[in-house]
Amino acid sequence: MSAEPPIRVVLADDQAMIRAGLRMVVESEPGMEVVGEAADGVEAVAIARRFQPDVVLMDISMPRLDGLTAARQLLDTPRPPKIIMLTTFDTDENLYAALRAGTSGFLLKVSPPEQLVEAIRVVAGGDGLLDPAVTTRVIASFAGRHEPVRPPQLAELTPRELEVLRMLARGLTNAEIAGELFVGEATVKTHVARVLMKLNLRDRAQAVVFAYESGVVTPGAAG
Repeated sequence: MSAEPPIRVVLADDQAMIRAGLRMVVESEPGMEVVGEAADGVEAVAIARRFQPDVVLMDISMPRLDGLTAARQLLDTPRPPKIIMLTTFDTDENLYAALRAGTSGFLLKVSPPEQLVEAIRVVAGGDGLLDPAVTTRVIASFAGRHEPVRPPQLAELTPRELEVLRMLARGLTNAEIAGELFVGEATVKTHVARVLMKLNLRDRAQAVVFAYESGVVTPGAAG
């Protein structure tokens, strides 16, 4: 049985010491490798396009091109990587902007190494949300400030797919959804893939944003 290919990671931060620390953590972990580094947003876009990583660790505040703009450019490519935003400040505004842009999550630079490694694995695998409690809280808070808009593509979802979308909005993993629905994880994976495809969403984080902004779930009702 052949081994799984390593998770390919690009590091983007304007501080060399931060990049060195991130590299040390990632490369000490079996099944991960750093394939490129960038010191600003312009470099981050160029290097990620060149090396086609699975995950980009992107500083939110960088010269020449900020991390959020760089992330939007990368997410607009045919084979976008998963992007984890790195920041010094845990502000809800930054997190919501990053999630709406299509990034997979948000991590503080002071997070412990094991949290960084777990975050990379979670977003690369696509089976869960990065820090579901924080993610759903922030999205519910910001989405609740506006009247929900129900997009027409919602009508394409089957009742079961709508149920899965509501569970995604609660931050449940595939295993947790499988447990609630009494089905196998492979079946859940299929449902999640169809939900994302029909709604033209990149990943679970965007599905949570969509669920709240469309009124499929309402703040306070998804827990």
